Amino acid sequence: MSSPVTFELIKTCKQSGARLGIVHTPHGDIPTPIYMPVGTQATVKAMTPREMEEINTKIMLSNTYHLHLRPGEQLVKEAGGIHKFMSWNKPVLTDSGGFQVFSLAALRKITEEGVSFRSHLDGSKRFISPEVSMDIQMALGSDIAMAFDVCSPYPCDHRTAEEAMHRTHRWAERCKKHHTREDQALFGIVQGAFYDDLRIESAKTLADMDFPGYGIGGLSVGEPKPIMYDMLEKIEPYMPKNKPRYLMGVGTPDCFLEGVLRGVDMFDCVLATRIARNGTCFTKNGRLVIRNAAYAHDFGPIEEGCDCYACQNFSRAYIRHLFKAQEITGGRLASIHNLRFLIRMMEEIRQAILEDRFLDYRKSFYENYDMTRNF
Repeated sequence: MSSPVTFELIKTCKQSGARLGIVHTPHGDIPTPIYMPVGTQATVKAMTPREMEEINTKIMLSNTYHLHLRPGEQLVKEAGGIHKFMSWNKPVLTDSGGFQVFSLAALRKITEEGVSFRSHLDGSKRFISPEVSMDIQMALGSDIAMAFDVCSPYPCDHRTAEEAMHRTHRWAERCKKHHTREDQALFGIVQGAFYDDLRIESAKTLADMDFPGYGIGGLSVGEPKPIMYDMLEKIEPYMPKNKPRYLMGVGTPDCFLEGVLRGVDMFDCVLATRIARNGTCFTKNGRLVIRNAAYAHDFGPIEEGCDCYACQNFSRAYIRHLFKAQEITGGRLASIHNLRFLIRMMEEIRQAILEDRFLDYRKSFYENYDMTRNF
């Protein structure tokens, strides 16, 4: 069966080797490299679908674990699928629920069959296996589903990482066998924790399974960033050139630059809206905490030159006032800015790759960006 999601490699930057491409899906094309905002519960927090379109969002994520617990995948299916349920006509990717089961669920027990756990909402007993994860995601109707995997913690010993990796591979086979929805693609996930030999083995094994795309999981889980970059470098030669590569759960500007340099095509993270709700904004110079007293009389935008609605219409002083007055509009405006900042950064990266100057763009970005004000 041919995949409903395909990857077209448009160009490789002569200066850096960074990749420019297009992911073709049933709900539209996704230019890569791309940042994918996270709509955990079928909504990006504080944002409407119209606002997501206004900031040029090309694809959104939703979360299998959370939607399974509430409102339930059958209700979403009854509504006509995830796109109609949340009124979003562009591509949607759903994660497998694996990471959330391991990080949120209480009293979880992992066996070869799957994971038994108690809901973090009401303590009810639940069970997700590779087959159940596929059933949930097929009912949701996303364009891209992710295989159910085992995410190793940081740090962990080699034996623990190896056992989790092999189970991930066995579960990937089960996911592939059970997945039958013809208008939905299933991506595999490379694991192996922070061991070169395991990461390379996992990349090779998953490539042999011939998925239409590949997640790189188990990174950005607390390890120093140089370790993550090293893992990306180690596996890059073993990742299929004609398939998209998705670095899961990564969402800071420096990680975008370093990931793209190492062949990554897709990124996602909740960081942009999470920090926005606390009054923290992305800027080309680094982190800006707009609640600070320094901005009480600052009538400039969050960032000069930004084309987002917040920066085009409101001042730092006003947005700071909203936060101090505990008005929810403050968090909404900061969210609009942060999401647009990352999406615009990816637009600039794609243009730099197209013009064979990605290393120049990266150098210029770091010259302006204060890493002491990073995230």
